[in-house]
Amino acid sequence: MPSEKKVALISGANRGIGFETARQLGQKGITIVVGARTQQAAKEAADKLVAENIEAYPVTLDVTKDEDRKAAAKFVAEKFGTLDILVNNAGIGGEGGLLNAHTVSTTDGELQNVFNTNLFSVVSITREFLPLLKKSPAGRVVNLSSILGSLTLQAMPGSPIAPMKSFAYNASKTALNQLTVHLADELKATNIKVNSAHPGWVKTELGTQHAQLEIVDGAKTTVDLALIGPDGPNGKFIHLGKELPW
Repeated sequence: MPSEKKVALISGANRGIGFETARQLGQKGITIVVGARTQQAAKEAADKLVAENIEAYPVTLDVTKDEDRKAAAKFVAEKFGTLDILVNNAGIGGEGGLLNAHTVSTTDGELQNVFNTNLFSVVSITREFLPLLKKSPAGRVVNLSSILGSLTLQAMPGSPIAPMKSFAYNASKTALNQLTVHLADELKATNIKVNSAHPGWVKTELGTQHAQLEIVDGAKTTVDLALIGPDGPNGKFIHLGKELPW
């Protein structure tokens, strides 16, 4: 039977922006399905949310594994009958960090590894959950992107992000933005809205402690896009309510 409460599944929800997104959505009365690469990590995160009076359930979800994606979708289908919010949060950086500028020297292995997690797996997990999202009266898909994927800002002379030329990571986020544009267009006649979120430069393992924003602020854009109404944006690239250039 469909749940009366909204249900959100968040990949990579055991730490960082993903966990904070789960917490903030849970505080708004949404049931959280915590996806993490191991059952232990998922359960530990879910237990923390439950301790804060948030309804949360753990699922093993290594987004690169087809069996995990299918099992997670089966769990949500059997437990809730529908999915209202899909947050594609899980992602990885390239080798050497965001300031390690290398382009043609980027190895095939790095490109394949980063794209497999940041793009291909997002396509696959969205495909698995789309039938459940279509059962929601207001399905929402939020793809965790990055301003580093903006071709406009990367090419702009004097751009503040110009020094950050980690090719594999940046290119994967550019491609993820294309997924947002294409999927939003494909689903524009449905009840589903699809957007890309730039969380900001956040103090996470990837962003480092030199970043400008705390994790609590880094989750705000995702939470806002997960809860937009029927007049909200669709197929857009957003940071804290403001549209970013592709």
